[in-house]
Amino acid sequence: MSVEIYHNPRCSKSRATLAILEENNVSPDVRLYLENPPNAEQLSAVVQQLGITPRDLLRKGEAEYKENNLADTSLTDQQIIGLMVEFPRLIERPIVITNGQARIGRPPESVLEIL
Repeated sequence: MSVEIYHNPRCSKSRATLAILEENNVSPDVRLYLENPPNAEQLSAVVQQLGITPRDLLRKGEAEYKENNLADTSLTDQQIIGLMVEFPRLIERPIVITNGQARIGRPPESVLEIL
């Protein structure tokens, strides 16, 4: 089983999610998404696997959210994805992807649903 985690080691939820995976004998491919952000196609696929809208994946507390006027409801899904690719700090974390499914690790235990 191939498992990938969009990980930020500075985030406590991300560290806890990675620990839960390891406790369950899962050795995920760790993607440090701030250093190696997904492209628009990859991020669109993740959004689809999560079953949410791109807006639902935004971290609204980040400076980039305000600076890019992401509260503007007229922005299209493609525009929002483009901004998340450009500013990966806007992407909610952590995200675990496996078998065509994805979960956000908030709470960290929620990723167990797809393992």
